[in-house]
Amino acid sequence: MQVGVGREQRAGERRVAATPETARQLTALGLHLLVESGAGTEAGFADAAFKEAGATVIFELPFEALDVLLHVRPLTPEAAARLRPGTVTIGLASPSSELPTVRALAAAGITSFALELLPRISRAQSMDALSSQSLVTGYRAVLEAAVRYPRFFPLYMTAAGTIPPARVLVLGAGVAGLQAIGTAKRLGARVSANDIRAASAEEVASMGGTFINLDIDAAADGAGGYARALGEDRAQRQRSLLAPHVAAADVLITTAAIPGRAAPLLVTTAMVAGMRAGSVVVDLAAESGGNVEGVIAGQDVQVPVDGGSVTLVGLQDAASAMPSDASRLFARNVSNFLALMTDCGSVAPDFDDDVVAGTCLTHGGTVRHAPTAEALEREA
Repeated sequence: MQVGVGREQRAGERRVAATPETARQLTALGLHLLVESGAGTEAGFADAAFKEAGATVIFELPFEALDVLLHVRPLTPEAAARLRPGTVTIGLASPSSELPTVRALAAAGITSFALELLPRISRAQSMDALSSQSLVTGYRAVLEAAVRYPRFFPLYMTAAGTIPPARVLVLGAGVAGLQAIGTAKRLGARVSANDIRAASAEEVASMGGTFINLDIDAAADGAGGYARALGEDRAQRQRSLLAPHVAAADVLITTAAIPGRAAPLLVTTAMVAGMRAGSVVVDLAAESGGNVEGVIAGQDVQVPVDGGSVTLVGLQDAASAMPSDASRLFARNVSNFLALMTDCGSVAPDFDDDVVAGTCLTHGGTVRHAPTAEALEREA
């Protein structure tokens, strides 16, 4: 069966859905891997390396002849329409925000798998693209903050005086948040963090951070280890209790996200206005609406405060900014998922398997993911 990997079409996307390492894994399974020329160049993987790994490098990917298409970012409706019925696609699909593509996939009879939907169970950990890419974005968020912050992160004691460490506050202690905590600690900052999930305190402490317990008296643990949205009264109380901690921070990194929904508002403009001049806010949820009021995805926004301004960073394509390692991790997630459905060189999804069934977005002309199907009905 022919498995295709093309150049990503979204502007700014530098990752690739396969690497020479995973090309060897897939060809060993009996699959014929076609790689579009230049697909891995921006991630540091040359065409020659794919050839050496057993893949066939071609100038343009023949969508109409593929049995399986591997991708990073969601496909366009036009790309989906080019695929023949029964083609299997695997990648990130952002179903809640890419409804036209979901509709096109269903109409074309495509069996599409959205890695965002992967069940959060131990057996699926090696396929968990959200976690692997969050690892990259959490690390990158701290670097982006450090280059914008006009002072040092670590404590320095010099003959000219003592420079205190930066105070970093991380909101959200999922994979991205924990990675941000660890990275900021390694840079020498004093790090504190908050998350509304009950299990987060020990995780924050394990990374060297100080957990801030807001005591908002609300159970917020959702399915699969994610947080669930708070009611508006609890959300307002959360913001009120966070305000003094935000004001005391030199760097604020927000990572809170709920799959399939807009990001929760954690920090208002008034809270940002209480920060010191020169402070930096990095919002990892900017692409899904943002945790910080006024943030714009892909832009830096200056918020005037006494003595200067606070920089709001709407981080966009964070994982793509580190395309080599991000691609290594993502491609391994994809190849492990494809291997689960492959036997003797043939790809045949087993919908009795919870991992396969839970990750499936469209199949046989229908949308199998209930929340997305409901969203399409509301839009119709």
